[in-house]
Amino acid sequence: MALPHPPPVPTSVLIVEDEPELLHRFSAALLAEERLHLIAAVSNGADALAVLASTTPDVVLLDLGLPDVDGIVVIRHVMRHCPDCDVLVVTMFGDDEHVFAALEAGATGYLLKDVGPERIAASIHELRGGGAPISPSIARRVLARMRATAPAGEAAPATILTPREIELLKLTAKGLSFDKVGELLGISPHTVVAHVKKIYRKLAVHSRTEAVYEATQLGLL
Repeated sequence: MALPHPPPVPTSVLIVEDEPELLHRFSAALLAEERLHLIAAVSNGADALAVLASTTPDVVLLDLGLPDVDGIVVIRHVMRHCPDCDVLVVTMFGDDEHVFAALEAGATGYLLKDVGPERIAASIHELRGGGAPISPSIARRVLARMRATAPAGEAAPATILTPREIELLKLTAKGLSFDKVGELLGISPHTVVAHVKKIYRKLAVHSRTEAVYEATQLGLL
């Protein structure tokens, strides 16, 4: 007789958000999702660092505009002390300075605060599945910057990725969820994840942002 599969381990999440209404909204979104485990919800950077000193969450959902500590400092702390942890920035700042400072510090996702509660939970699962959820307007900004800095005149090594992988990467670069990408391509989300992991291996990257950057640098996007 086959043994039953053990239940999946919930993804542990630390929320760092100084606006009470948003803190409540994000907490409620996580508590409503049985595959997520809210380990703490704090309203400033000092409390966040204190939590991180005693436990290591899978994901830190982080606002950048904290009252006491710059959110970028928190991201760098997480990357230094909890390298396996993902940081999902949820912020009102959509300008280049904040976006690229957060991504360069190590954030693996970047959403604007107009995002709905259902997108919060889905984005956390996407992060743990190897993705990098980014609001569409932010993804467009990232692509524009990468294209502006990409070297001109180099031949595109089109054979690195298959046409299907390039098509899939273009869709994920728009910030679409793996479920939506699978729906558009007529494949399952699990197949999307398999393609994404293959793309990461080929490009020697670890996140969607890095994949888009490298593919752009290579002239594939």
